[in-house]
Amino acid sequence: MNSNYRVVDPYPMYVRKARGSRLWDVDGNEYVDFNMAFGALVAGHSHPVLAKAMRDRVSNGTIFGYESVDAGRLADHLCQRFHMDRLKFSMTGLDATLFAVRLARAVTGRRRILKFEGCYHGSHDSLMVSIKPRKELSGDPKHPNVVPSSRGLLKELVETAIVAPFNDIDATESLALVHRDDVAGIILEPVPMNMGYVQPEAGFLEGVRAVADEVGAILIFDEVKTCGKWYGGAEEAFHVTPDVKVLGKAIGGGFPLAAVGGKASILDQVIPGQISHAGTFNANPLSISAGLVTLTKILTRAGVRHAQRMGNDLAKGYADVIGDHRLPMKVQAGGISGTIHFARHIVRDWRSFEEVDVGRWWGYYTAMLNRGVIPMATGADEQWTTSVAHTHADVARHLDAFEKVAEGMKEKQADMSIVEAI
Repeated sequence: MNSNYRVVDPYPMYVRKARGSRLWDVDGNEYVDFNMAFGALVAGHSHPVLAKAMRDRVSNGTIFGYESVDAGRLADHLCQRFHMDRLKFSMTGLDATLFAVRLARAVTGRRRILKFEGCYHGSHDSLMVSIKPRKELSGDPKHPNVVPSSRGLLKELVETAIVAPFNDIDATESLALVHRDDVAGIILEPVPMNMGYVQPEAGFLEGVRAVADEVGAILIFDEVKTCGKWYGGAEEAFHVTPDVKVLGKAIGGGFPLAAVGGKASILDQVIPGQISHAGTFNANPLSISAGLVTLTKILTRAGVRHAQRMGNDLAKGYADVIGDHRLPMKVQAGGISGTIHFARHIVRDWRSFEEVDVGRWWGYYTAMLNRGVIPMATGADEQWTTSVAHTHADVARHLDAFEKVAEGMKEKQADMSIVEAI
């Protein structure tokens, strides 16, 4: 396995091909796919418009070592769509969040980054803490311990992190004020999607914005996932403006593409000899062409609205089946994504996510696969993605499969616990 997130019992899935909303495994089994590459494929698998454009692109060069002529056009579109002054292209969410953290430290001259318990920002050392901490290590819910998420992390770097509980603005402010002269940045997913699907409670994002202003920190929205859930991302959905945004996944249409953008006063400081930003494959013509076609011809407002309608229908259908069968589950959804939490109460942060029945999720996931539906990404901490390729018939098939397995969800499943996948 080349990503620990793909490891799943009883064995990983190996895929031969995919098109539209369908995927075929190595044995020839066909599935309706609601994983969609962990949210990267809002454009669907191998969209014909994108496929044709990329054949043309490959025939005219795949990398130059110079800037692509289309990079400026894509940057203009992204800045207008996501309300940013400037941006820099990267390749993946990992290297983009890494750069955003460096940017915050460089601009403020400070060391510490405040992140939220249960949030994942890529597997780089600065932010690989308290992603899925075990209960016995987590500490006080109001003042969580900083728990390394992997071996091999330097103690000195781990200690520069501050971990706060999501959806608790009083605790967040208290933790930020303790280190107010050394907080370089506050980074968060506006909707955490590595503990299922967690909506920010009323006033929380506004409160985080105010805390960042109070302590003079750079507010970073990690929109690697959320930039594809609404046409204009989380700012359009929640009307809160950060200083810096990290974009990724859906903007590339299935090709590796990410960006870090934000205020001109911050991004204009990224110049040689001052703040480092480099990469041979940054803004390569393959990724740039894919992004430009995806965002201007496929993920249009109309396209995103269609995907959202499919997502809303799926969430409503789940809620109806769960209610009919009186199952101890909660549907949490918005935009084009959502999940069913195998828990009796709403998940609002990492500590409440720990009450999710992982064994019951595994039983559900496996049963759905056996009925030709990939219901979501792999893990009780993940969510489904609906795309421009999904149809009402796809949603109906998904819900029909769930109806068939729902009653069995009342039975006890295997005892399993969340394992730190990364």
